[in-house]
Amino acid sequence: MNSYQKQLYLPKISKTEIMGVLQIFTLLGALGMFLYGMNMMSSGLQKAAGDRLRGFLSSMTSNPFKRVLTGIGITTVIQSSSATTVMVVSFVNAGLLTLVQAIGVIMGANIGTTVTAWMVAWLGFKADISILAVPLMLLGFIFSISKKNQRRNISELIIGFSLLFLGLSFMKESVPDLKQTPEVLEFVKTWSGFGFWSVLIFLGFGTVLTLVLQSSSATMAITLIMLSMGWIPFPMACAMVLGENIGTTITANIAASVGNHSAKRAALSHTIFNVFGVIWALILFKPFLSLVGVITSGIFGIPDPAEEGFAVNDPNGPEATAALYGLSMLHTLFNTINTMILIWFTGLIEKVVSTVIKEPANKEEKAFRLKYIEAGPIATPELATEQAFNEIIHFANISKNGLGYARAAINETDPDKFEELRGKLVKYEEISDRIEYEIASFLNAVSAEEISERTSFMIKAMYKIIGELESLGDSGESISRILSRRNIHNKTFDAETIKKLNAMVDLVEAAYDTMITNLKDAFDGNLGEISNAYAAEDHINNLRNNLRDEEIESIESKRKNYQTSVYYMDIVSELEKMGDFMINVSQTLYKTKIRIS
Repeated sequence: MNSYQKQLYLPKISKTEIMGVLQIFTLLGALGMFLYGMNMMSSGLQKAAGDRLRGFLSSMTSNPFKRVLTGIGITTVIQSSSATTVMVVSFVNAGLLTLVQAIGVIMGANIGTTVTAWMVAWLGFKADISILAVPLMLLGFIFSISKKNQRRNISELIIGFSLLFLGLSFMKESVPDLKQTPEVLEFVKTWSGFGFWSVLIFLGFGTVLTLVLQSSSATMAITLIMLSMGWIPFPMACAMVLGENIGTTITANIAASVGNHSAKRAALSHTIFNVFGVIWALILFKPFLSLVGVITSGIFGIPDPAEEGFAVNDPNGPEATAALYGLSMLHTLFNTINTMILIWFTGLIEKVVSTVIKEPANKEEKAFRLKYIEAGPIATPELATEQAFNEIIHFANISKNGLGYARAAINETDPDKFEELRGKLVKYEEISDRIEYEIASFLNAVSAEEISERTSFMIKAMYKIIGELESLGDSGESISRILSRRNIHNKTFDAETIKKLNAMVDLVEAAYDTMITNLKDAFDGNLGEISNAYAAEDHINNLRNNLRDEEIESIESKRKNYQTSVYYMDIVSELEKMGDFMINVSQTLYKTKIRIS
């Protein structure tokens, strides 16, 4: 018998095994639906609320208790402590919130996120809202075809809500009954029989699961399902919840990793808050569970889930209800008590995170923050416009620093060093976008107040100015992209070309100085005329014309490579455009007759 005649024998796979594999995939798919629904619902809520959430966050941070209430309120609305924490980190990164203010809001966010557990326990397990999920999707679809953005945002909220509870329903159905799989029960009993070590094992499991899923709400839902099905005893489920509180801090730290040192400090304070809470909860584990049990049974009139011998035998029985409510109560009490303790030590937490994460040695990073605008109630329109204009001057100085990196990139021949400079120019462009947005948001808030016609006119002028300053950051990043394309095609500039580009940068730098001088003079009320700005613009335009004519002549005489010349003239054009943006700023100042002081 040759090889072609050999029969291939495959192991027989039983129907039970096939169904088991399908059950696992169904469970994973249901989990994916739950996560997608949660993210979609949170996104829809944030879009529907719009800038009102940002305004609420900005105005409610004047004292520690308001900060906590703000965190509770926003997280309750958007159903995501991670989203609230990321929002707070971005505010700190921009300089709109101080570190102390951020810590208070983060504390409140931890309390607000416990609403999700109650919602899942009540609606997902007791009311079985999944029955209404499909009809709700129809409503969501009707809203989605609307031309109005607000209705489309609401459709996203409705569909996300439906998918969340459909996913939860599928997860419950995918978890096997312990009566049919007694080996699972024996496995869980084994891991639950090591006393306090079992608590630590399940705490670690909750931490890792949250790290993987990047959602404490999803991990909480899984824990609730396992508990209601009798898979794990109540104390082990509580240990998992404690672990979830540690795992959820990873989202804020990821968001802060690309931010400045202040953002990193805010994220670290979130970690300290949750880790401290877990430590005292572990030390007082049995008394804490007893407290949870007493409060739960007293409020709802159900069995005490913390009592010795308590077990869930029927997913629909009173014990399952007691377990679900008890776990939700533990989550709420844990974060509430932790906040009540640590709210008095906000200053100490600030000192600790400031010690761990030092001020940057590079002074430039300090400039990547707003200096004059802070979150909180808007002051008088006059003071607010003064703050905004000071911030604009600060913005102009930051923008000028970006020109220095553009010059360095033009002169750099080492590929690795060039890529480092290109990264800095990209960062400066992102910073420009962020600062423009934050100043514009502040001006929007000022405009909503009762202001004079003169103040309104000045605010409109400031809108235009920050738009021009943001365009300057775009041009710097565009120069880096042109140079990058040149390098990809293995083209280089000769010494004469570099010299001409440096001469152009010199004129742009001088125009920057003129623009900043005019901004300061306008602030002081000393801007009489802007001939200096016109002169700077003329110098740039004249040199651009001369360089262009010389380069065309070089191409025609075949002394220069055409492709290299294109890259060169593209950079010259971008530098000339920067001059246009700066003259626009000075013209706006002159036409508006801005005077702050």
